[in-house]
Amino acid sequence: MKLASYKDGSRDGQLVVVSRDLTQALYATGVASRLRDVLDDWNFLAPQLQDLSHTLNHGKARHAFAFDPAMCLAPLPRASRRIEAWAYPAARERQCGGLGLPVPENLRSQPVLRERPADLGLGARQDLAVRTLAGGVDHEVQWAVVTGDIACAATPEQALEGVRLVGLMNAWALRAVSDDASACLPPGWAPTLVTLDELDGAWMRGRLGLRIDLKLDGRRVARLASGEGQHWHVGQLLALLARERPIACGSVLSCGPIGAADVSGGVASRAEQVHAAGDVAARWLDDGVRVEVDAVDAQGHPVFGTLDQSVVLRA
Repeated sequence: MKLASYKDGSRDGQLVVVSRDLTQALYATGVASRLRDVLDDWNFLAPQLQDLSHTLNHGKARHAFAFDPAMCLAPLPRASRRIEAWAYPAARERQCGGLGLPVPENLRSQPVLRERPADLGLGARQDLAVRTLAGGVDHEVQWAVVTGDIACAATPEQALEGVRLVGLMNAWALRAVSDDASACLPPGWAPTLVTLDELDGAWMRGRLGLRIDLKLDGRRVARLASGEGQHWHVGQLLALLARERPIACGSVLSCGPIGAADVSGGVASRAEQVHAAGDVAARWLDDGVRVEVDAVDAQGHPVFGTLDQSVVLRA
């Protein structure tokens, strides 16, 4: 099933179930009002939402309405935690090169995890407002999972069982800001989060096999294969995160910028472009630049809906 959070004037929005083809939606009010409520009681509420999804996908939902991504908040507007992993070492190495930073020695021998702010996410049509462009606005195309509770010292296999939902995100960043926490702007999210059954063969035990298109100002600049170049699978990353303490439901783990060693299909961020092509003429994103990210399955069907945001300079 696909789940989204509609704007309703509250911080967390109203939970809606979205059809597989992303054209229809249905309020989930009879089951739960907020996605967080579902994560807190997954085993009881998720099957009820699956029933709504089945009804909607078969055209039998009496109160269905046209799905509008512009009405969406981030699917999970406020997470328990957000951790970014560098699961694609080649992409991270290119970023370091573009930023003039040393490559971490343990990048391929031990997973690298970084805590990120989890208090705010942007909806699929919500622009990124910045006060100045001097910080060097960039973005990273990533995918992420949302977890249930995962016990302390869980094995990678046990940790994988805690994955509840998968989503597509654009991690906005300020490249000229040295403080790591301040450099992380609110991430943008595609309209929906999806359950593993919705991914069918694209979910490969902690790896995601989708084609992800990136456009800047309407021009496609990258076609990324998320199944290539991922050195660490999600179970390994979550197990490391749970080594000394449990993981609370509603936690988000993103896999870092997507990318394999072969850059013929493009790269996931401007920092990588600087390194890969030596392109310094337009290093960072300017006011009004439009970023679109979409993921499709092997049949060419959109999975999460399109993330469509612009950088907007506001005093």
